[in-house]
Amino acid sequence: MGHMRKQMLIQQKASYEQTLKERLAALAAKKDKAAKPEKDTIVRKLQAQVKAIGKRIAAIEASEKLTESLARRKAEKAAAPKEEAPKAEKPKKGGDEGKAKKPKAEKPAKPKAEGPKPEAAPKG
Repeated sequence: MGHMRKQMLIQQKASYEQTLKERLAALAAKKDKAAKPEKDTIVRKLQAQVKAIGKRIAAIEASEKLTESLARRKAEKAAAPKEEAPKAEKPKKGGDEGKAKKPKAEKPAKPKAEGPKPEAAPKG
């Protein structure tokens, strides 16, 4: 789509430039001191149109260049062989390196209660 718009803008720019040349030639033919090209509103408007279209064309070309570079980079990335990089291990919380673990003391086993547990009497 950008290509068609660019072609249209190039044609418009050429048209405005041609009109500008014709206007400048007409002003030169008058040879009147009042007919200065820099003071003529039509000439100034045509010059502004040419300048604005030039900026639009430059923006389209920049966009095309960016798209081309992205496509080239994507193709290079797809063509390159995949290499699995070793994943860096994340350090554990608490910092194991600086502290030595203390051995846990063994607790004596609790004796199990024999028989059923006494139930609470219903309130009534």
